Amino acid sequence: MRIGIDVGGTNTDAVLLDGDVLVAQTKQPTTADVTSGILSALKAVLERKPETASVEAVMLGTTHFTNALLEHKQLSQAATLRLCLPATTLLPPLIDWPDELRTAIGGYTYLVHGGHEFDGREISPLDEEEIRKAAKDMRNNGVRGVAVSGVFSPVDTSHEERAGAIIREESPGLNVTLSSEIGRVGILERENAATLNACLVDVAERTINAIRNAISSLGLDAPLFLSQNDGTLMDAEFAASYPVFTIASGPTNSMRGAAFLSGVLDGIVVDIGGTSTDGGALVSGFPREASVAVNVGGVRTNFRMPDVFSIALGGGSIVQIDPLQIGPGSVGYRLVEEGLVFGGNVLTTTDMAVVAGLADIGNSGLAGGIGKSLAEAVISEIQTRIENVVDQLKLNAAPVPVILVGGGNILVKDSLAGASDVLRPEYAGVANAIGAAIAQVGGQVEKVYSLSDVSREEALASARQEATDKAVGAGADPATVEIVEVEEVPLAYLPSNAVRVRIKAVGNLANL
Repeated sequence: MRIGIDVGGTNTDAVLLDGDVLVAQTKQPTTADVTSGILSALKAVLERKPETASVEAVMLGTTHFTNALLEHKQLSQAATLRLCLPATTLLPPLIDWPDELRTAIGGYTYLVHGGHEFDGREISPLDEEEIRKAAKDMRNNGVRGVAVSGVFSPVDTSHEERAGAIIREESPGLNVTLSSEIGRVGILERENAATLNACLVDVAERTINAIRNAISSLGLDAPLFLSQNDGTLMDAEFAASYPVFTIASGPTNSMRGAAFLSGVLDGIVVDIGGTSTDGGALVSGFPREASVAVNVGGVRTNFRMPDVFSIALGGGSIVQIDPLQIGPGSVGYRLVEEGLVFGGNVLTTTDMAVVAGLADIGNSGLAGGIGKSLAEAVISEIQTRIENVVDQLKLNAAPVPVILVGGGNILVKDSLAGASDVLRPEYAGVANAIGAAIAQVGGQVEKVYSLSDVSREEALASARQEATDKAVGAGADPATVEIVEVEEVPLAYLPSNAVRVRIKAVGNLANL
């Protein structure tokens, strides 16, 4: 059996799965410390576990690290070391960061000799003494995490790897993140993603240890895995080193869960929670990845991220009557205390859904003062906003299947403009937790190849093998690994007939 957990801004959802069969599900309010909400959810589903059955793994998706970035809280002092000189000096590290976030992490930057051209030629030899001097300065400034980024390091990782080893020798306590393990080819966005990871490592270690302790306190002897933002899993040790990969894992869990529950592999998923609505596109059962730089906390990044469109609308959104306004404020996890139908005194979209006849929850009599015409006007506006989300995600005007999941899916009617079909699968309210529980292990590689040196077939075969090896190294059963995505982009602006290849492989967890 597996337990899947997804921590959202309003609710912490959990499911207990026996193979593909849902044994138990629960929704618990998300708590300020996150961990106690997880503990409550675990207790609720374990009460339904057969005595003779055992839990083989716990899979968790969390917004904790995203919130740390957005709120500028619990972030470590971090540094960025770029291997580049004499190139790139006009655009130093962190140049495009918001001032508040840069200040929150210390914003220490270092430019040293090293780096490569797109074809693997050195820009300049690595200067080890420069790196040692920078590492000493980091230690003296109280830096806890460092991002090492080399120009075109995804093509040749040797300079980053050597620089990382030198920093560990000189300052053993520093957490080192290599940008070639985080992002894609573009130097600034890849460097930014690595620096975000570097400032999150301490909070990740504390949070993951707290979650492990919560699991152990219930007598569970099961490995912990965290959801990544590409719809796959990573074990707790890997997650502690690469917390940035959890960013946007909530929407991806919902999309994977929606595909599992509905059987639809290509379509649009709209996840309506208590505070926000996230929409994404399914391609072969996995979230479509963003093809452009993605903004995370005001910082441009280029690591793998789902193509998600979000709006401030959910079941806890506050409704103002005169003038009519829906959100962006929300009662969030306090919905069951403050919503009218639950005995509170705040008018929410959930109250409107009950009055309009779309939902039968709480006590409808407590919202008797709301006119049905007003409720229908609010639902009509919600309908329009959801249809706009679908339009934003479609690649053409053709109708596509739309899958509604999340506890707030009660706000939407059974038809939507632009949808060929509107599906609301059973257990849609916990699709996010189901997505975490059924997730596979993945490996991804992105490299630039010169087709003057190798053939196209050799380049693809090399990338496929490397992606497969990464998936197996992350814990996938070799017998189940398959290639699910192949992307080739000719780089016409570079000589030597260059091509950028990106390949993703996934497989089931071994020994489960």
